[in-house]
Amino acid sequence: MDAQIKPVMFIFSLLCLFLKTLFSQGADTISTNQSLSGEQTVVSVGRKFELGFFKPGKSSNYYIGMWHKRDLLKTILWVANREKPVSDKFSSVLKITDGNLVLFSESRLPVWSTNVKSTTSASVQAVLLDTGNLILNKIGSSLLKKRVLWQSFDHPTHTFIHDSKLGYNKITKNKQRLTSWKNLEDPSQGHFSFELDPSDNSFTMQWTVSSWNYWSSGPWDGEIFSQVPEMRLNGLCYFKYIPDDNGSYFTHSLINSSTVSQFFLDVSGQIRQQLWLPTTGWKLLWSFPRQQCQVYAFCGAYGSCSEKSLPFCSCLPGFRPKYPREWNLMDYSNGCLRKGKHQCSNVNNNGAHGQRDRFLAMPGMSFPENGETVTARSVVDCESACLNDCSCVAYAYDNSRCSIWVGDLLNLRQFEAGDSSGRALFIRVAASDFPSPKNKRGAVVVIGSAVGLALFLGLIVLIVLRRIRRAVGATKALAGSLVVFGYRDLQNATKNFSEKIGGGGFGSVFKGTLPDSTTVAVKKLQSVSQGEKEFRTEVSIIGTIQHINLVRLRGFCCKGTKRLLVYEFVSNGSLASHLFHQNKLHVLEWKRRYQIALGIARGLVYLHEKCRDCIIHCDIKPENIPEFCPKVGDFGLAKHIGREFSRVLTTMRGTRGYLAPEWIAGVAITSKADVYSYGMMLFEFVSGRRNSEQFESDGKLNYFPSLAAKVVVEGGNVLGLLDPKLEGNADIEEVERVCKVACWCIQDNEAHRPSMGQVVQILEGIIEVKLPPVPQYLHFYDDNEENVVCF
Repeated sequence: MDAQIKPVMFIFSLLCLFLKTLFSQGADTISTNQSLSGEQTVVSVGRKFELGFFKPGKSSNYYIGMWHKRDLLKTILWVANREKPVSDKFSSVLKITDGNLVLFSESRLPVWSTNVKSTTSASVQAVLLDTGNLILNKIGSSLLKKRVLWQSFDHPTHTFIHDSKLGYNKITKNKQRLTSWKNLEDPSQGHFSFELDPSDNSFTMQWTVSSWNYWSSGPWDGEIFSQVPEMRLNGLCYFKYIPDDNGSYFTHSLINSSTVSQFFLDVSGQIRQQLWLPTTGWKLLWSFPRQQCQVYAFCGAYGSCSEKSLPFCSCLPGFRPKYPREWNLMDYSNGCLRKGKHQCSNVNNNGAHGQRDRFLAMPGMSFPENGETVTARSVVDCESACLNDCSCVAYAYDNSRCSIWVGDLLNLRQFEAGDSSGRALFIRVAASDFPSPKNKRGAVVVIGSAVGLALFLGLIVLIVLRRIRRAVGATKALAGSLVVFGYRDLQNATKNFSEKIGGGGFGSVFKGTLPDSTTVAVKKLQSVSQGEKEFRTEVSIIGTIQHINLVRLRGFCCKGTKRLLVYEFVSNGSLASHLFHQNKLHVLEWKRRYQIALGIARGLVYLHEKCRDCIIHCDIKPENIPEFCPKVGDFGLAKHIGREFSRVLTTMRGTRGYLAPEWIAGVAITSKADVYSYGMMLFEFVSGRRNSEQFESDGKLNYFPSLAAKVVVEGGNVLGLLDPKLEGNADIEEVERVCKVACWCIQDNEAHRPSMGQVVQILEGIIEVKLPPVPQYLHFYDDNEENVVCF
């Protein structure tokens, strides 16, 4: 009898194992006789989307989520049990029970359900579609018969995928809204939401704590939302806004079916459109609000937001983060609390006399909402009115008006020096946290020294400007305006383009001499498809820029299909010839490298922030830096952006090894593309080798940016990263600072990259830079050292 039973049991066991293996490999359906747990996943039939358990970051909690199947980083697009995680994915199960899809915890308690009033569990199944929609439908029923009982598209979390709908149902009064994660390791609902406002057919973003709307897309004009002009630049998907009697909804569809598009409400409170491409993964198209500090109360109570610091949030003087761990996870919502003990009067709680609270001036600040106006004839009276009110936490005396604030200070913003939006705000600080008299004397000395230095530098600048004016006057016939050269004139100046001094993928550079004996560099552009009008427009904009750290464009030639640019001649050679040279007699010392890096950063600040239109250089690399000279040259690829836009599309391509991921993806770029290129170049300043070169370290091949990021984040020896030709002769603080800045500059998400203005302040030592996260794509290189590919 046993001999007969054993073969049957063996076959049955094999069948069960086969079914389990089949399911673990990713079938697209969960039926009544199946459950999902552990490493098992559900994969859509076209293998586009995958559903399973995931653990965010270093969290110990597990959730059921969905991601794009080919996304190696498993960027989460939808979360089922975002408010109720489970602690063990192997003993927790997702299965069909009583006509619903239900998640049971390790204690066999239901923590999430589709909550559908259905018939019996035997008649339903859950299916993951190739659209990224998880549906619950009756077995055997056609989707065309609308037998869908429940679908994830009706219950979005923090993302809105293409072909789904986001809108408002007039009959049920229900809104489909996006809500941000609480932080990077907690997908529960955060403090920001994105939803349709049916009153004016626009989308708004809201700080959910007080229902404060801090951004609006503007109404739909038939093609785009009026405040999002970037939608016109998107050639990868098209948008629809459909109002009808039952409600209104917004949707977007893809032109290329191999891509995936999503609107993503980040923990930062910004809405972003991202596109997944097979070659590069997720890439950012645009984000709103454009500035991080425009997000309401982003830094929480007593937190101040600045676009010129990294991270954006900092606590007011005398305060510290309330929850440091959450602060490190980019959850600033709980804000800051006082370091010292608050003491309103001269007598403390024990009846003894103590030091009373004082006020610290914070110039260039925004005023919080809900200020109270009090009668005061002077700033002294205003200060007294606040000091004598124990609940008053700040005051301001502006335009003969006294305002005081009671309760938590929210939505504080630090403006740049010279910005007329900033005002002086006086913050109540515990006496113990106020600078001591000794420190004050030191501060006076420092301020006095700074003033003296400023006067000295001002004198030098005045002398330099006078010399420049004399030089300009001497060559007025040429330099008074941008010169339009004839092609034959440039042929004669360059001796028929005989002395080549440089070149690249978009042209060759030749040395030339003008009739007045002025030496110039002439670049012949190749494969330029622009018409004459467009070319002249671009060149005229570039021709207006004048900065000590920018190689000046003197003129151009536009004849037929020929396009030439004429630059001032700086030197015969580029920084690359010395940076990557193996001859120890031509070693570029560290101090010189640092000053060149700082000069290039200042030149880019001018292009990005000081010109009439933002100019993106598009080709930052050592070859475009004159040898030993901190100047940015070669504007052959430069693009400009009107101030009403934040991005620009360009079909041109820069140099392999310096291209930002979003540019490779073919989407519209911002000035942050230059920031990325600059960061990649900084790594080469440190290593003295090209990033594209693999080198051996610890017995394996390495990609230098990946190695440098790991050393910086893990607190390793940064001098070990230094160019061997320097033999360790470098300032370790400067090397560490450069490596940190470089890591910030090459972040995957361009919103996390600093502006070039921030880079300059960091390199000058004005602001500190904290440890950057290792860019996600560098983790991929770590796992694939033998196949390192440089963008």
